[in-house]
Amino acid sequence: MTTTKEVLTDLSPVIKVYTDGTVERLLHSPDVPPSPEETTTGVYSKDATISPTVSARIHLPKPTHPTQKLPVFVYYHGGGFCIGSAFSHLDHRLMTVISAEARALVISVDYRLTPEHPLPAAYEDSWDALKWVCSHAPDTQTNSVKQKWISSHADFSRISIGGDSAGGNIAHNLALRAGSEPLPGNVKIAGAILSHPYFWGSNPIGIEPKEDIDQSLLYKLWLLSYPSAPGGIDNPSINPFCDGAPSLSGLGCSRLLVCVSEMDILTGRAKVYAEKVNESGWEGEVEVVEIEGEGHCFHIFGIENEKAKNIIKRWATFISQ
Repeated sequence: MTTTKEVLTDLSPVIKVYTDGTVERLLHSPDVPPSPEETTTGVYSKDATISPTVSARIHLPKPTHPTQKLPVFVYYHGGGFCIGSAFSHLDHRLMTVISAEARALVISVDYRLTPEHPLPAAYEDSWDALKWVCSHAPDTQTNSVKQKWISSHADFSRISIGGDSAGGNIAHNLALRAGSEPLPGNVKIAGAILSHPYFWGSNPIGIEPKEDIDQSLLYKLWLLSYPSAPGGIDNPSINPFCDGAPSLSGLGCSRLLVCVSEMDILTGRAKVYAEKVNESGWEGEVEVVEIEGEGHCFHIFGIENEKAKNIIKRWATFISQ
C-alpha cells in the first residue's frame, strides 16, 4: 500500500516541502563533473572543499606560463536560495564560458540551500568562501590547505564578486559586509556584478504585483528561505533600501555592474537600487545594462543567444579590468 505524502508548502514550479520534512526541488539542472582536461574553451576545472558545509568549483583558463596572474571572479549561483548548484550543468557551462572570455580564474561557490538550512546560512557560507579565496593572497596566514591554482594564478588586485538572481542578492550583501569587515590579506573587492538581483519589498516597484503582495511567489520564497528574518520581506537583506537598512554608501567595492532584462519582474527594483547607490554618496562607478525583450536570467539558459553572448562579453570586460 502506497501512501501519498502531504504537502506543507507548494511553491511550484520551484519547490515543494512536505509535512515529513522532505523537500522536492522541481527545477533542477543535473550536476556534471569538473573538466580536469583542457576543454574546447581552453578551460580546466576542479572541485575544492572549503569547509564541512561549503565547496566550490574552480575554473582556470590555460595559463601561458606557470605563474601567470589572472583576474579573479567569485560567483554565487541563483535559485531563490533553495535550488541550484555550483556543479550543475547550467552553471558549469556559464562559468566555463565566463572564464574563457574574461581570461579569469573563476571560483563558483556551492552554499547550503534553504529550507533545510535557513538564511542567513547561505550568506555566512558565501562570506566564508570569499574569505577562503582571499586567504590565498601573498603573506596571508591560514589553517586551511591552499589551492595551487589560486595561489599561483590569482591577481588579488583584480578580484570581483557576482551572481545571478539570489546570487546577485548575495553579492550585494557581501559587498556591504566587505565595506565594514576586513578580508584576509586586506584584499579589497574591485567590482561586483548583480545580475537580475533578487530584491523584493512590501511597496511594489515597476511591474511588481500591486495586490495580494503576500501571495506572490517571490514573497513566499523569501519567507520560506528566511522565516526568522526581522522585518520579513522588508529585511535589509532582501530590501536594501527599506527603513533601517545600512547605507549603500558603505558598499566595499569600487565598481558595480547591474544587469537586468526588460521582461523580468525584478528589473524595476534593481534599477531603483542602482539609483539609490548613486544617490548614497558611494564613491564608486555604477553601470546598468538592460537587455530588451528578454526575461529573468535568460543568458544562463541560452548562452548561444546573441544577446546572451553580449551580456557575457560585458561581464568579461568588467571582470578583466
